[in-house]
Amino acid sequence: MKIKIKNLGILKEAEFTLGDFTIICGGNNTGKTYATYALFGFLLYWQEAISIDVQDAIITQLLTDGVIHLDISQYGREIPRIIAQGCQQYTQFLPRVFAAPESRFKNTEFQVQLTAEPNYIQREYQQSIGSANIDLFSLVKTANSADFIITLLSKKETIKIPRDIIKQIISDNLKNVLFGDIFPTPFIASAERTGTAIFRKELNFARNRLLEELSQVDKNVDPMELLLKGYDDYPLPIKKNVEFTRNLETIFKQNSFIAEHHPDLIKSFAEIIGGDYLVTQNDELYYIPQGKKVKISMDESSSAVRSLLDIGFYLKHIAQPGNLLIIDEPELNLHPENQRRIARILARLVNLGVRVFVTTHSDYLIKELNTLIMLNQDKSYLKEIAETEGYGSDELLSADRLKVYIAEAALLKLDGKQKRTRCQTLTPADISPELGIEVKSFDSAIADMNRIQEQIIWGE
Repeated sequence: MKIKIKNLGILKEAEFTLGDFTIICGGNNTGKTYATYALFGFLLYWQEAISIDVQDAIITQLLTDGVIHLDISQYGREIPRIIAQGCQQYTQFLPRVFAAPESRFKNTEFQVQLTAEPNYIQREYQQSIGSANIDLFSLVKTANSADFIITLLSKKETIKIPRDIIKQIISDNLKNVLFGDIFPTPFIASAERTGTAIFRKELNFARNRLLEELSQVDKNVDPMELLLKGYDDYPLPIKKNVEFTRNLETIFKQNSFIAEHHPDLIKSFAEIIGGDYLVTQNDELYYIPQGKKVKISMDESSSAVRSLLDIGFYLKHIAQPGNLLIIDEPELNLHPENQRRIARILARLVNLGVRVFVTTHSDYLIKELNTLIMLNQDKSYLKEIAETEGYGSDELLSADRLKVYIAEAALLKLDGKQKRTRCQTLTPADISPELGIEVKSFDSAIADMNRIQEQIIWGE
């Protein structure tokens, strides 16, 4: 899947392809966050932005015959057009994504292009729609078939659902069949995640106090609507982090596929933070250091423990194959050794089928990924190095699974014109199986430091 962006914040014209492991590097204020937030917003809102028209004749036939067969391939041929229209619609969501005025996005373009053939024909799909204890509709598609069968399960006389609602139900399920494997379910850990961990208790207290007072005042006021309006001043990823942190008591009761089938990865993460997280029955959040019988609150915990909270809960309680884990600066507040460790955990996630998207300033993280790429070759001496240094085969990365981009100013032909203009964009980085990822901005900064220090040492 390729994303094309025009006139989004500081990014004048840019594109990037979503790989199994996607990385955007670059200096401050170079557009990394704009690209990340725009991608996250689309993956969260695509079902609202994309529409599939269901003709009235289909509803009439369903209500008359009780069953209808749709050829899913007819809709499949329209996928490029449907996505293009959905992207145009999505630009209207951008003010909500960035919590910014509409005027900032009047010239913004956001496009999604598929880089592989959709596999909707191979998909197996089954869904039942009903209310209370009554099933009203059954929607079924068998694997390797284009036949999408919609069946009315109740008597026609008992169906009281408006035709528009039935249309929407069919449209939503068609979208799930066509695009469910194309657009991954996203989870984001924003750079502001440390703050939400510290103020979790205050956020819950403020919410409960507000709802309690509103319930005493005006019965015509919707407390939840008023509460949600208070979050409109924050970009969507920050709001999602706040919601996630506030719901940890419920999330804590779930298990991810990693916790069930790959507990060694959870153990490796626990070694980074030196302990584990605990949510009590009273919805209190604590950090438990390894080997100690003590509970430490988040405001007493280290910044590393707080910055990794969302990621830790995602790994242990949420992650599923095919998800997209988005992390803004995974190196946040981490010692260089732990930056290397988090790089190895991200590589293992990719190898387990979880897609990863990160923005980073960390030379340590990139260099550790380079090690994982360079060791992934069938050479005896490299195998010896991997074994000696403690690298497992589940950590090694294939270079073709990565897409790396540098947010920087470059010469571009804007709108296809011959004249080149220097503007902010995303430049693909070179990735070699033998040498790994080349990030010139990191290398030049390190070279400058080394040059200056050599002058200091040897200048006399």
